[in-house]
Amino acid sequence: MTMTASPIREAASAARAASRVLARISTAEKDRALGRIATLLEEEQDAILAANAKDLEAAAAAGLDAYYVDRLMLTPDRLRGIAADTRKVMQLADPVGEVFDSRTLPNGLLIGRRRVPLGVVACIYESRPNVTVDIAVLALKSGNAAILRGGKEARHSNAALGELLQKALSGTGVPGNAVQVVSDPDRAHVDELLEMNDLVDLVVPRGGAQLIDYVRRKATMPVVAHGDAVVQIYVDNDLDLDQAVTVVDNAKTRRYSICNAVDTLLVHEATAPAFLVRMAQQWGPKVTFIADERARAILGGCGAPAVEPATEATWSTEHLALRVGVRIVDSMDEAVQHIERYGSHHSDAILTENYENAMEFLDAVDSAAVYVNASTQFTDGAQFGLGAEVGISTQKMHARGPMGLRELTSYKWTIIGRGQVRPL
Repeated sequence: MTMTASPIREAASAARAASRVLARISTAEKDRALGRIATLLEEEQDAILAANAKDLEAAAAAGLDAYYVDRLMLTPDRLRGIAADTRKVMQLADPVGEVFDSRTLPNGLLIGRRRVPLGVVACIYESRPNVTVDIAVLALKSGNAAILRGGKEARHSNAALGELLQKALSGTGVPGNAVQVVSDPDRAHVDELLEMNDLVDLVVPRGGAQLIDYVRRKATMPVVAHGDAVVQIYVDNDLDLDQAVTVVDNAKTRRYSICNAVDTLLVHEATAPAFLVRMAQQWGPKVTFIADERARAILGGCGAPAVEPATEATWSTEHLALRVGVRIVDSMDEAVQHIERYGSHHSDAILTENYENAMEFLDAVDSAAVYVNASTQFTDGAQFGLGAEVGISTQKMHARGPMGLRELTSYKWTIIGRGQVRPL
């Protein structure tokens, strides 16, 4: 009796076959495919936005949170931004084939390491349809096939983008099966995919902590992910107050629904009165402070309109809303200890004019991205010059921080000799 493979296994098998072809395709041919993707994103935006409107309508009917809807939404500007990021990836150096650590051993063997694609990369994600294009583009440029399984809330958007990607690849040297968009929301597909370590080399979950924890527990192949992103900024006692207000405002309000928005402000007791009064003036009722006792005394004294008492849970909460925890600390050491205890090793910052404090903070804080006098909202593959990102890893192996082209490669040792044999 002949057993028929499931649709998801057939897709993974096709991706594996395509990955072998893609690994040897020229950079020019890969870039031609990326150029077609960028062009179609601009030329066919009406169809994509119409599909996205169906998802937004369903999200509104389901009463999804505002931050979730914001992540789900596509606009002409956002599509143009995705197209621009695609073209940035085209301009980046192709990591495949790069030889590094090359050297000649005493026995005359020329040994080195050559970058190679991982093979097949799967991504399981929620809400953000832009991820469909971002990962497809990075995977293709780095010679990897991609299996993309978005959430049911973005089903129509992802299906439309999947059709666009297939159309873009047709007529190029890139196999159409190199990108597989799975728009069927059946959860069984996820479970089956996570068991396919014979076909899938890496899985990247992007979404809430529940999804990420599930993938980490069930996957039979390596996983790169981060959980909740609790982002903290320490406001030192030696600082440029105007600059600090500007940076914190951007880190919270530019876009509060993303993982690199600040969640907790740790403010040195010496600068707290001036700084918190300025922030209360800057934000008014727009942002709610969730403050410890000392911070509430200052904010209450200046008439801040939106202040709530902090609890232990405040410090480990990723707010994804116009809410920010505030704790007054007596020293930078106390701030660093707080970050280590409550943080998620994602993005943390110090605002200071003290060089020694800045350097000590960079050394002491064990996060994927550590900032001095800059907004944490820069933690993003495009902003870091990677063109786009597969995700942001808070792990230390095999990638950390925004994952771009290089993070989607491994290497193999190459050894070139002239008849050398190993002595007995």
